[in-house]
Amino acid sequence: MLIKRKSIEAEANAKAGPGRKKTATLASLKQLASPKQRKPRFAPVTLSEQFGVRYLHFGTEWVQGAMRISKPDWIELEYAQQMMAWMLFNDQPQHIVQLGLGTGALTKFAYRRFADARVTAVELNPAVLAICTSMFKLPPNDARLNVIEMDALDYVNNEEHHGTIDALQVDLYDATARGPVLDTPEFYQACAACLKPDGIMTVNLFGDHPSYAKNLSAMHYAFDTVISLPEVHDGNVIAIAFNQPPELDIPALYERAAHITATTKLPAKSWVNGIKAWQAQQ
Repeated sequence: MLIKRKSIEAEANAKAGPGRKKTATLASLKQLASPKQRKPRFAPVTLSEQFGVRYLHFGTEWVQGAMRISKPDWIELEYAQQMMAWMLFNDQPQHIVQLGLGTGALTKFAYRRFADARVTAVELNPAVLAICTSMFKLPPNDARLNVIEMDALDYVNNEEHHGTIDALQVDLYDATARGPVLDTPEFYQACAACLKPDGIMTVNLFGDHPSYAKNLSAMHYAFDTVISLPEVHDGNVIAIAFNQPPELDIPALYERAAHITATTKLPAKSWVNGIKAWQAQQ
């Protein structure tokens, strides 16, 4: 996962972490289109702790995810909470997929919350898989949970996965924190193909960066509707992409948000506020 790295709830990040780069160095379209040409080089996986929260890093002070030690199944960071905004539109998912495991926060939450759903997480870095099990309370695979070591691009391009996913959560960053590592129209087309007709994708973007416009443009190419929620932390913007036009009944969404908050304590009203603000700008 990635936040600026991110305000470790503002205060910690103000003290740690480099400033944002002003230029982006993104892989070429040709490199991204062919999994064989993508040769990942993994930075060391490191940890830190502050005020009862454990943080994941990739060899820098930039935060890749977090877990409150006393509440291991809680989603600690606000941007990650917003990744669950698809819950406003689907309260009975059958298959939830996470691309990019991070600390496993979204995977653990979905696994505990939706007892009838299958939950799949796809992670390329074997060290992340190991550290999530040993230090971030990731449960072992079972009949409902499947955490696999695999390239996310290979996963979405596999036709066996097409039309099988209700909610797809995409959070694909590396240690350089220069925008998502997969960002082409072809990648997002493959994501859309993996979703059911009424499926929804949420993506963690970095708003104050050239990659933001590139990713939005690619998503608009692949999806019917793309909604951007207001920026949180120090740059994170969550985009919600729909295969079909969503029904944006704001009073009904506020009612649904109240139920989500009552049952999960997630700040779902703020998600509807963001959707309402986006709708007003259209």
